[in-house]
Amino acid sequence: MNRRNFLTTTSITSLGFMALSKCSMNLELLDTPKILLDLIEDPEGYMDLPAGFTYKIISRSGDTMSDGLLVPARPDGMGTFADTQGRVVVIRNHENSPEPTENGPFGINNEKLGSINSDKIYDNGLGVSPGLGGTTTIIYDEERGEVVDEFLSLVGTNRNCAGGITPWNSWLTCEENVTKANGTTTERDHGFVFEVSASSTGLVDPKPILGMGRFNHEAVAVDPDTHIVYQTEDRSDGLIYRYVPFDKNDLHAGGDLEVLAVKDSPSLDTRNWLSKLVGLNQPLEVEWLKIDEVDSPNDDLRHRGFAMGAARFARGEGMWLGENEIYFACTNGGPNEFGQIFKYHIPSNSLELFIESEDKTLLYMCDNLTVSPNGLVFICEDNPELNRLHFIDRAGQLKLFAINRSSKSELAGATFSPSGKTLFVNVQSNGETVAITGPWEDLA
Repeated sequence: MNRRNFLTTTSITSLGFMALSKCSMNLELLDTPKILLDLIEDPEGYMDLPAGFTYKIISRSGDTMSDGLLVPARPDGMGTFADTQGRVVVIRNHENSPEPTENGPFGINNEKLGSINSDKIYDNGLGVSPGLGGTTTIIYDEERGEVVDEFLSLVGTNRNCAGGITPWNSWLTCEENVTKANGTTTERDHGFVFEVSASSTGLVDPKPILGMGRFNHEAVAVDPDTHIVYQTEDRSDGLIYRYVPFDKNDLHAGGDLEVLAVKDSPSLDTRNWLSKLVGLNQPLEVEWLKIDEVDSPNDDLRHRGFAMGAARFARGEGMWLGENEIYFACTNGGPNEFGQIFKYHIPSNSLELFIESEDKTLLYMCDNLTVSPNGLVFICEDNPELNRLHFIDRAGQLKLFAINRSSKSELAGATFSPSGKTLFVNVQSNGETVAITGPWEDLA
């Protein structure tokens, strides 16, 4: 077996060789589900990769950063940018709650909390229970494979899961938490999206983008032409949203929040839990319904939207922009709740169920995803058993790229450097960020 073809599945009979943006993926059409692995077993027992690929742990939670604070635990979604010196700027989320045991940036007892200006903390928790989510920024010298700077860039938020990059070189980071201010341990409402500039050299002003709605945010993708922001919601009965800004150059200036509905199929349940209402590779025409009261004090946007006719999704998670298409994962969609991946085609305003797994040895609880510079879709898993990193090649085949052997932790935040030479990914429960390099051209 050619070691470059490090994983093959049996043929997908309905598929021809075509561009990924036009290919079909139907796991149901596989013969006896079988995975042929040709990954190299890691002698360190950390991460198995294909021949020619290597990994390097570049950051660990608890380590001291350049600003004297600590690398927070639970790294999640990430985005990358190029700085003026040709280095890679990695902005990384942290899915921490306010409890000090989460190992936030201030130490186990928040002993370093007084070292920063409280005005830079979104929710200081009355100085007792500050939000320990937020983002850190890594400046990475790709040629040398070294971190040259690392610092806290947003703090005081809760459970920053995923987010998305913008065309104007910033990271939109999302709170997967809707805790309300209570006057005792929580000063501010949560459930918002915040912006972190790739050019920031320290903590940014923690200003929520209120017009994008208050809900269990997960990930976003920004249309580079219109600057419309598409959003997923991590709920078992969540919706897909989009934010249409009044001023495309200022998301804080307000806009309309809309929910995705399938035309002529009001309140469609895309989860396929009880019956298969949505078939694979069948484009569905979409319409967008404006929703009001986006501050949602009762956390009821998804309920009101569904009553209006919006489609329902099973835990919308990772989302990423491809070529005129937006891919997003629904972690426990499908008859067996093993996961679904949808793609939304922007020019035709249509939605398609791209993958629906019925065999967890192929794909089990997809989470964060990204699109490589050469158009391959990389998919992280978040399940209680064995977590892997897959990719979909240009022939539409699902292939295995990596296995976490170090723990049962999910893999999170997979994202490529702007050059495409390095794939960054987090081993979340380990608190580690990994840089992977190798012959990416062999995967196309």
